[in-house]
Amino acid sequence: MSIPPRDPLAGLLTRFSVGAKHLAEPGPSSDELVRMTEAALRAPDHAGLVPFRFAAIRGDARGRLADLYEQAALLAGKSGEEAQRDRRRALDAPLLVAVIARIDPGHPVATVHEQWMTVGGALTNFLNAAHALGYAGKMLSGAKVRAAPVVAAFCGPGESLVGWVVMGTAQKRGSPKFQKPAAAEVLGSWIPPS
Repeated sequence: MSIPPRDPLAGLLTRFSVGAKHLAEPGPSSDELVRMTEAALRAPDHAGLVPFRFAAIRGDARGRLADLYEQAALLAGKSGEEAQRDRRRALDAPLLVAVIARIDPGHPVATVHEQWMTVGGALTNFLNAAHALGYAGKMLSGAKVRAAPVVAAFCGPGESLVGWVVMGTAQKRGSPKFQKPAAAEVLGSWIPPS
C-alpha cells in the first residue's frame, strides 16, 4: 500500500488572518520566535541585505506600548474614550512583534524598491512560519505606525515602523472582509506588444 504524497502547499493554502481580539494564549515561545525569525532571514533577498529587524513586545513593555497608543490617540485629537479603546488594543493578543525597516536609499546594489521587497518577503515568511507552528496572526499597521511618540520609541535614525504582527492561538477563524479572486483571475500570460 502506498501513502499518498502530502501536499507541500497545504499549510500556505490554509493560512488565514486572525485579528488580535480573536487570539488567546498560548503564543509563540522564545524558541519559536527564533525559528520564525530564521524563516524570515531566508526570504528572497537582494544583495544579501537584511533591511529589517523585529522587536518582541512582552511583559511590562505591553503596558508601555498601551501608554504610547493612548498618547498617540490623544495627539491625533481622539476623545478620551477613543484613546482608552486604542490603549486596550495594545493589550490584545498574547504577543506583538514590531516590524522595523532599515531602508538604505544610497545602497550601491539594491534599490529602495528591492529592499522593500525583501522586507515584505521576510514578513511573509515570518507569518507563514507562525502558521506552520500552529499559531494564527495578522499584520497590523495604520496611523499608529506614523504617530510620533510610537515611532520615536521603536525607531532609530533611518528606520521606519512598518507595523506589528499579532500572534497567538486562534479562538475563531477570521472571516474575510472580501472574497479573494480565483487564481485564474490573477494569473495570466504576458503577451509582448507587437
